[in-house]
Amino acid sequence: MLRDVSSEPNITALLVEDDVRLARLTAEYLQSHGVLVTHITTGPQGLQEALKTRYDVVLLDVMLPGKGGFEVCRELRQRSDVPIIVLTARGEEADRVLGLETGADDYLAKPFSSRELLARISAVVRRARGRVGPPLRVVRAGELVVDPGSHRVTLGGREIPRTGDEFSLLRVLAERAGRVLSREQLMELATGTSEESFDRAIDVHISRIRQKLGDDPKRPRVLKTIRGVGYLLATEPSE
Repeated sequence: MLRDVSSEPNITALLVEDDVRLARLTAEYLQSHGVLVTHITTGPQGLQEALKTRYDVVLLDVMLPGKGGFEVCRELRQRSDVPIIVLTARGEEADRVLGLETGADDYLAKPFSSRELLARISAVVRRARGRVGPPLRVVRAGELVVDPGSHRVTLGGREIPRTGDEFSLLRVLAERAGRVLSREQLMELATGTSEESFDRAIDVHISRIRQKLGDDPKRPRVLKTIRGVGYLLATEPSE
């Protein structure tokens, strides 16, 4: 039996889910594959626990008592860069996008396969730990500095908050500054896979990165959109 997720030891997960039976079955499966699971049943308690204890990933149901999952996600993201996977019975695209816009790294619609959830956990943790891509080295593109060793991003000396997926995208873009990268290239280089959900989330991630960089979304100077082609990180901000 597989005891470890993609050779990543000691993965800890906070599962915030009010369906006790589903939570028990999910936790049993994940724990049999090397993921240590803490289960919380309400939104407020989940947020408190996620801020009190450092987890490798938070698995967050949307329909929660006390405080909805999207609200928990938004508040948690403002204070933590922990990877968040939203678990939702809502399959509509608008709800998936809302989850990403509130700060989630990934989403999974119910009913979901425990095996797929395990794969999603592996992917977001691997990206957050900087295990995807070339060997660790500091990357500089103009005033932007991406340091995979410390997992820090600075712009003009100012530290930029980022999630695991945002860090992976920034590193790929900085390593290839001045080059246009398609969504497919970004997905492959940032994740090492062809994850469909990450592909659909790239535009949302780019929007959030621009906001954190202080880049004007209508006239971006740092992270540019090349219409119909992809994205480009400028080596020097344009006027």
